[in-house]
Amino acid sequence: MSPNPNQKVAPPREGAPGPGDAEIITANEQDHEGPLIHLRGFVRIETATMSLTADEVDYDQDTGEASARGHVHYENYVSGEKLFCDHANYNTQEETGQFYEVSGTAPSRIEARPGLLTTTNPFYFQGKWAERKEGHYIIYNGFITDCDLPNPWWRLQGPKFDILPRDHAIAHSSWFYVRKIPLFYAPALYKSLKKEPRRSGFLTPNIGHSSLRGMMAGFGYFWAINRSYDLTYRAQYFSSVGINNVLDFRGKVNETTDFNLTAYALSDHSSNPSVSRGGYLILFDGKSQLPEGWEARGHLDILSSFLYRQEFSESINEAIFSETHSVGFLTKHWSDYGINFVAERNVNYQTTTPGDQILLRKLPEFQFTRREHAFNSWPVYFSFEASDGLEHRSQPQFQTRQFVDRTNFAPRVTAAFHWLDMDFVPSFTLHETFYDSSFVNGQVTGNNLWRNARDFNFDWVLPSLARVFDAPSWMGDKVKHVIEPRISYRYVTGIDNFNNIIRFDQTDILSNTNEVAFSLTNRLLAKDKNGNISDVLSWQLLYKRFFDPTFGGAVIAGQRNVVESVADMTGFTFLDGPRHQSPIASVLRYQSRIGIEWRTDYDPVQRRFVNSTVNVDAHIGKWSASIGNTAIRTDPVLAPNSNQMRFSATYGNQSRRGWNYGASAFYDYRIGKLEYTLVQATYNTDCCGISAQYRRFSFGTRNETQYLVSFAVSNIATFGTLKRQERIF
Repeated sequence: MSPNPNQKVAPPREGAPGPGDAEIITANEQDHEGPLIHLRGFVRIETATMSLTADEVDYDQDTGEASARGHVHYENYVSGEKLFCDHANYNTQEETGQFYEVSGTAPSRIEARPGLLTTTNPFYFQGKWAERKEGHYIIYNGFITDCDLPNPWWRLQGPKFDILPRDHAIAHSSWFYVRKIPLFYAPALYKSLKKEPRRSGFLTPNIGHSSLRGMMAGFGYFWAINRSYDLTYRAQYFSSVGINNVLDFRGKVNETTDFNLTAYALSDHSSNPSVSRGGYLILFDGKSQLPEGWEARGHLDILSSFLYRQEFSESINEAIFSETHSVGFLTKHWSDYGINFVAERNVNYQTTTPGDQILLRKLPEFQFTRREHAFNSWPVYFSFEASDGLEHRSQPQFQTRQFVDRTNFAPRVTAAFHWLDMDFVPSFTLHETFYDSSFVNGQVTGNNLWRNARDFNFDWVLPSLARVFDAPSWMGDKVKHVIEPRISYRYVTGIDNFNNIIRFDQTDILSNTNEVAFSLTNRLLAKDKNGNISDVLSWQLLYKRFFDPTFGGAVIAGQRNVVESVADMTGFTFLDGPRHQSPIASVLRYQSRIGIEWRTDYDPVQRRFVNSTVNVDAHIGKWSASIGNTAIRTDPVLAPNSNQMRFSATYGNQSRRGWNYGASAFYDYRIGKLEYTLVQATYNTDCCGISAQYRRFSFGTRNETQYLVSFAVSNIATFGTLKRQERIF
């Protein structure tokens, strides 16, 4: 018998016979004829690896040949299969045999992969007869399933099944049935039973329908190149559009280097004028640990057009995301120092019109940093950031040279003092930046530009106020209320050429400022009887007062202005002209079985709330729900006014028995339109699951309805047009 390298090695059983030995455990009657023994009544023959029981057995001790009849039961203790049959012939020495009118079970291997339905049921099989030879089981004229018998939800029925336990199973000329309905025929179906299955083969085809793309039909092929590389190709044919091709190439070069490349491409055969003329998307992720502590990482996101993404992305979040970010870097860190070599490409699509985009590129940029390092035992720390790179920016209004040199050096000195329960953290930074291109009278020129800035910051952390109260029963044992006040002052000067600077990234939006920021945070900390502490409720208020309303001339009235002082204060810009005060930014969070986050900005200049974002999440029993609303009521110069709501709810989960439901929607109050709707129902049995999904897109240029279905077979695979990443659960 050829050894199976994937065969499980079982520890010796207590009281089992030695290797190669056979022992008669029980028999009511024994009749000897030389080496031949006639056994009758409750017969049991056992070896180190298996047991055979029957009503009658004729056993040859010399050859190991056993002929069993009546209630025959065979069990293999190594691979775990159990067989029941009417009669059988089995050789205990060669471990081969034939079993007639056979049924049985084989243990299933549960693959805990995302999106794969699992069950603890074994695989059940039945057949006219089966044989065991060289470690294989061959079943003739039967079926297999992992559903409870006698009425399985699904079964694979065919004239021949070849099974090598813990290695693979092959079904020849088989039909796949759901209940009594044949769904598809396959000349050969292969299922790996290895711990990490990898074998080339065709993927299950699928069909569907889209109101925009027409009839859909897809197929694919998986190529296991070797242990370290594989390639998957999938093609989806759309009758009204063409063929969408998907290529996925993965590799693990060595223990420290791996990558994943995915490419989407739609051929240009559209007969529908409302559909884009094709496009492509290339995604790449890779990383490598290099000698001497160096590390390389990369992410590539190349999109042919925003219209292609908007019309052919199946996720609403992907379809409306109007940016691509690609970056690759080589980095090393040691002690307090770090070095980065960075190449970056970012595209912000303004509309679906070709060319209406902002392209930013670094090719490459060298960065050198030093983290804060104390001077001896003094509470004084020194750090710096330095960079030199070749930058590029392109947009419909202007375009820089292909390579604009920018050099930046920013040393910082920070101190920390504690006095009377108060913390004082002053810091001083020099910003020295050189550009070999600049704006002159609104035009990009090759004139050099120096930016010299002095940046002083002073943080005053006031003593926290706290008090402990008895908590209501639903919050725990005790509740602690904490008030955390903080005042920060910042003064930046020396930047008198802000509007001559070309914007490439956050380095370039530093401006003069003379401001003070006030922050007040309230917290409720709950403590249960076991001593566990949780941050139940927090409310933070942030407000800035600007003593220089123009930020050194950087702010121009009647247009959208972005400067560093306000860029990270709130999620929405508010500088449409000179102003002395910021909106009051409020962030309220509540965390328990229900989670609430409410971010809102009250503008004292306009005397009204201008922005509001509310998110509520709840998980109660089998129910989960999430609802959110984002409302923007500001100057249209800054951002278009909008009021959008999102909603999602689910009952159950991916593997729960019975019915499971889910729905999500995006509604635009401003235009009174439901832009996206998704409804899904899933019914899971003990061994399989059926999902149906309705999906509706109605935004931008996309107006489409989809009906998608999938059939999940536990521990095996999922078939259909509803892909794992597109399901609610």
